[in-house]
Amino acid sequence: MSTLDPGSPPTDELPFFVYGTLLPGEPNHDLFLRGRTAGERPAVLPRALLYDGPGYPYAIDGHGRVHGTLLTAAPGVYGELLGLLDHLEEYLGPRHPRNLYERVVREVELPGEGSTRAWVYLAAAAVTRSLRTGGSVIAEGRWTTRRPPAGGRTP
Repeated sequence: MSTLDPGSPPTDELPFFVYGTLLPGEPNHDLFLRGRTAGERPAVLPRALLYDGPGYPYAIDGHGRVHGTLLTAAPGVYGELLGLLDHLEEYLGPRHPRNLYERVVREVELPGEGSTRAWVYLAAAAVTRSLRTGGSVIAEGRWTTRRPPAGGRTP
């Protein structure tokens, strides 16, 4: 069963928009998503900013675009996947004071296909305040551009 804020529109098994370590080719993709997704498509989260974090990014509401992937759960594993992602993202419930991220419903754009509603993990309130005052925005809104390409030479 999914957790929603009181007064939020009802949700069924919404897809998930991911933009950091859960992207294909990133370290948590295989750990958490292998065998648990039925589809993965490029997508964009409008009206959001991406901030650099300690080994992973944070998205917050803002005047930009965040590039990522829309994931659809494989049949029969939605509850398991939701629980795994909530645990990974340190989401304990709506506006819980120890949340690292908040799981919220947002419209996500699918290039050339329109848009759809999806779960998105945005930085929790305390994290967002800290990012707005001293964080480093990833101007292009793409997490994968923050690191050198795989197979690159090291000094």
